[in-house]
Amino acid sequence: MSPVQKYAIGAGAAVLLSLIVFGWGWITTLVVLGVVAAPVIGYFMLDPSQRERLRRARRRQIGR
Repeated sequence: MSPVQKYAIGAGAAVLLSLIVFGWGWITTLVVLGVVAAPVIGYFMLDPSQRERLRRARRRQIGR
């Protein structure tokens, strides 16, 4: 299982758990926004050279 799949399963589990515990309200909305925003913010925190390295690595398929 790839790291991206593990992240997606973990994010889905966090959202489902918050839906079960809190229902659809502000807390669940914040959990969904946090799950989406965390990787985006992490990407924007990289230097431009690191972003370019990441783009090149994706083309070569990381882990192969």
